[in-house]
Amino acid sequence: MYWLTLLAEGEQQQPQGGLAALLSSPMAPMVLIIAVMMIFMSRSSARQRREAQALLAGMKKNDKVVTQAGIIGVVVSINEEEVTLRVDETTNSRIRVLRSSIVKVTSEEQAAQAAENKTS
Repeated sequence: MYWLTLLAEGEQQQPQGGLAALLSSPMAPMVLIIAVMMIFMSRSSARQRREAQALLAGMKKNDKVVTQAGIIGVVVSINEEEVTLRVDETTNSRIRVLRSSIVKVTSEEQAAQAAENKTS
Protein backbone atom coordinates (compact mmCIF):
# COMPACT_ATOMS: atom_id res chain seq x y z
CA MET A 1 0.00 0.00 0.00
CA TYR A 2 2.78 2.39 0.94
CA TRP A 3 4.46 2.07 -2.44
CA LEU A 4 1.17 2.93 -4.19
CA THR A 5 1.06 6.30 -2.43
CA LEU A 6 4.67 6.99 -3.39
CA LEU A 7 3.92 6.06 -6.98
CA ALA A 8 0.88 8.35 -7.04
CA GLU A 9 2.92 11.25 -5.62
CA GLY A 10 5.63 10.64 -8.22
CA GLU A 11 3.12 10.84 -11.05
CA GLN A 12 1.74 14.13 -9.76
CA GLN A 13 5.13 15.86 -9.83
CA GLN A 14 5.98 17.74 -12.98
CA PRO A 15 8.97 16.35 -14.89
CA GLN A 16 12.08 18.44 -14.42
CA GLY A 17 14.01 19.61 -17.44
CA GLY A 18 17.26 21.28 -18.29
CA LEU A 19 19.97 21.91 -15.75
CA ALA A 20 17.93 20.82 -12.74
CA ALA A 21 17.43 17.34 -14.24
CA LEU A 22 21.11 17.06 -15.06
CA LEU A 23 22.25 18.02 -11.55
CA SER A 24 19.75 15.72 -9.84
CA SER A 25 20.89 12.77 -11.94
CA PRO A 26 22.85 10.05 -10.12
CA MET A 27 25.54 10.32 -12.82
CA ALA A 28 26.39 13.94 -11.95
CA PRO A 29 28.68 13.16 -8.96
CA MET A 30 30.51 10.46 -10.91
CA VAL A 31 31.11 12.79 -13.86
CA LEU A 32 32.35 15.49 -11.49
CA ILE A 33 34.77 13.10 -9.76
CA ILE A 34 36.16 11.88 -13.10
CA ALA A 35 36.65 15.48 -14.30
CA VAL A 36 38.55 16.43 -11.14
CA MET A 37 40.75 13.32 -11.40
CA MET A 38 41.63 14.11 -15.01
CA ILE A 39 42.60 17.69 -14.09
CA PHE A 40 44.93 16.52 -11.30
CA MET A 41 46.51 13.82 -13.49
CA SER A 42 47.22 16.24 -16.33
CA ARG A 43 48.82 18.73 -13.94
CA SER A 44 51.10 16.11 -12.42
CA SER A 45 52.18 14.78 -15.83
CA ALA A 46 52.97 18.33 -16.98
CA ARG A 47 55.09 18.85 -13.85
CA GLN A 48 56.98 15.61 -14.47
CA ARG A 49 57.61 16.62 -18.08
CA ARG A 50 59.02 20.01 -16.98
CA GLU A 51 61.30 18.33 -14.42
CA ALA A 52 62.63 15.90 -17.06
CA GLN A 53 63.37 18.77 -19.46
CA ALA A 54 65.20 20.69 -16.75
CA LEU A 55 67.20 17.56 -15.89
CA LEU A 56 68.34 17.11 -19.49
CA ALA A 57 69.06 20.82 -19.94
CA GLY A 58 71.31 20.87 -16.86
CA MET A 59 73.32 17.82 -17.92
CA LYS A 60 77.02 18.47 -18.48
CA LYS A 61 80.29 16.64 -19.07
CA ASN A 62 81.44 14.25 -16.28
CA ASP A 63 77.92 13.81 -14.89
CA LYS A 64 76.97 10.28 -13.92
CA VAL A 65 73.74 9.22 -15.69
CA VAL A 66 71.35 6.28 -15.83
CA THR A 67 69.46 5.44 -19.02
CA GLN A 68 66.02 3.90 -19.39
CA ALA A 69 67.68 0.57 -20.13
CA GLY A 70 69.55 0.71 -16.82
CA ILE A 71 72.95 1.53 -18.29
CA ILE A 72 75.09 3.57 -15.92
CA GLY A 73 77.77 5.77 -17.41
CA VAL A 74 79.64 9.05 -17.29
CA VAL A 75 78.92 11.76 -19.87
CA VAL A 76 81.85 12.27 -22.22
CA SER A 77 80.23 14.51 -24.83
CA ILE A 78 76.82 15.99 -25.52
CA ASN A 79 75.29 16.74 -28.92
CA GLU A 80 71.82 18.06 -29.68
CA GLU A 81 70.18 14.62 -29.73
CA GLU A 82 72.93 12.20 -28.68
CA VAL A 83 75.05 11.74 -25.58
CA THR A 84 78.26 9.72 -25.50
CA LEU A 85 78.74 7.76 -22.28
CA ARG A 86 81.82 6.05 -20.88
CA VAL A 87 80.52 2.82 -19.39
CA ASP A 88 83.76 1.10 -18.36
CA GLU A 89 86.74 2.81 -16.75
CA THR A 90 89.31 0.08 -17.44
CA THR A 91 88.67 -0.42 -21.16
CA ASN A 92 87.34 3.10 -21.75
CA SER A 93 84.27 1.64 -23.50
CA ARG A 94 81.88 4.24 -24.84
CA ILE A 95 78.34 4.12 -26.16
CA ARG A 96 76.09 6.67 -27.77
CA VAL A 97 72.53 7.01 -26.52
CA LEU A 98 69.67 9.35 -27.30
CA ARG A 99 69.40 12.29 -24.97
CA SER A 100 65.74 11.46 -24.30
CA SER A 101 66.66 8.00 -22.94
CA ILE A 102 68.42 9.47 -19.89
CA VAL A 103 66.25 9.27 -16.77
CA LYS A 104 68.61 10.23 -13.94
CA VAL A 105 71.56 12.61 -13.74
CA THR A 106 73.98 12.78 -10.82
CA SER A 107 76.71 15.40 -11.01
CA GLU A 108 80.11 14.87 -9.45
CA GLU A 109 79.35 17.42 -6.70
CA GLN A 110 76.18 15.56 -5.72
CA ALA A 111 78.05 12.25 -5.64
CA ALA A 112 80.77 13.76 -3.45
CA GLN A 113 78.19 15.22 -1.07
CA ALA A 114 76.39 11.87 -0.84
CA ALA A 115 79.66 10.07 -0.07
CA GLU A 116 80.53 12.68 2.55
CA ASN A 117 77.13 12.33 4.22
CA LYS A 118 77.54 8.53 4.42
CA THR A 119 80.93 8.78 6.13
CA SER A 120 79.81 11.31 8.76
